[in-house]
Amino acid sequence: MARTIYVLNGPNLNLLGTREPETYGHATLADVEELCKVTASQFGLEADCRQSNREGELVDFIHEAHARKAAGIVINAGGYSHTSIALHDALAAVKIPAVEVHVSNIYARESFRHHSFTAKAAFATLCGFGIDGYRLAINGLAAKIGAREIAAGAKA
Repeated sequence: MARTIYVLNGPNLNLLGTREPETYGHATLADVEELCKVTASQFGLEADCRQSNREGELVDFIHEAHARKAAGIVINAGGYSHTSIALHDALAAVKIPAVEVHVSNIYARESFRHHSFTAKAAFATLCGFGIDGYRLAINGLAAKIGAREIAAGAKA
């Protein structure tokens, strides 16, 4: 079984912790990445965490995940979720199990955030759990791909 999952974060997520903390909380992108690595390791998986403010670079990361036979993708495309047919098409083309995550509850916000192109190419979407949504996404992805939690101290 492939052991790497890509955790992709889109525009402005590099500002977590300082950007609108009343909406996104005080956790930083580094906190998100550490949470993802720890959670993935509980299933014998490795989280390859990436962030880009550029749509094309996110598409390239998705293509790379396919070329490297990644087990799955967790994606928070940020504002591109609501606008990017290119990200949708990349996720659909590679056929890697994907979970979309949003830190805030996009349905409790502006109406333009209620539609997500990336959600249509994912098998699940989580929103409103803060950064814990990433942990939940990895748990769900692990279940989808058949990765089982490993005992503490055991090796995958």
